[in-house]
Amino acid sequence: MKDEARQRRQQLYDHLKMSILTLRLAPGSDLDEAALSQAFGLSRTPLREVFREMAGAGYLDLRANRGARVSEMGYATLRDFFLAAPMIYGAILRLAALNATPVQIAALKDAQAAFRATLRTGGGADRALANNRFHEVTGEMAGNVYLLPSFHRLLIDHARISMTFYRPGDARMAENVAEASAHHEAIIAAIEARDADAAEALAEAHWNLSRGHIEMFVMPDGLTMTLGAMPGAAEGMR
Repeated sequence: MKDEARQRRQQLYDHLKMSILTLRLAPGSDLDEAALSQAFGLSRTPLREVFREMAGAGYLDLRANRGARVSEMGYATLRDFFLAAPMIYGAILRLAALNATPVQIAALKDAQAAFRATLRTGGGADRALANNRFHEVTGEMAGNVYLLPSFHRLLIDHARISMTFYRPGDARMAENVAEASAHHEAIIAAIEARDADAAEALAEAHWNLSRGHIEMFVMPDGLTMTLGAMPGAAEGMR
């Protein structure tokens, strides 16, 4: 029974994680506790334990007497994202080049192969998730206990914003997606060569790749801001 309950909790966690990363659950939306409890066969206590775990990881916000909701992506969140992301990505890739093990490099190559496969046959959500997994592996390579919590939180919003990047609507956008894949290959090569400077430089190039596509994410969701008001708005993210 304990194993079955643990499995149901993991299924709920995975379901919510994928729904949040792929925007099936919109930023700021409330969770229906009763419906989730019924769907996954969990009572209130284990359900809320999953909520607390996910809140600690940055997927959810918990509010006293108001239940759980998906973490916001308003002005303050995006401002912090744009300020922190280039620094964190650069530090992660620098450390990855210095610390990666052969097993981790093999895992990164596998993640890139999966990413390339989604570019051929997958949809926007498949591509965003495969891209996220590639970056998760670089975080595992970096292995820094101070950076990783921030990096994992960053990847949540990275995936949500990437949902527009990986739905190319014209030839230029399709070219950018192909270039993102080429950047991945260069990142792997830099890490394999233990070239920390090159890895860090690639982080910046990768970050700047989707310049101009952020507005496509921001404006349809009705956030109360303009792209021009956002610090670093001229710089995109990959």
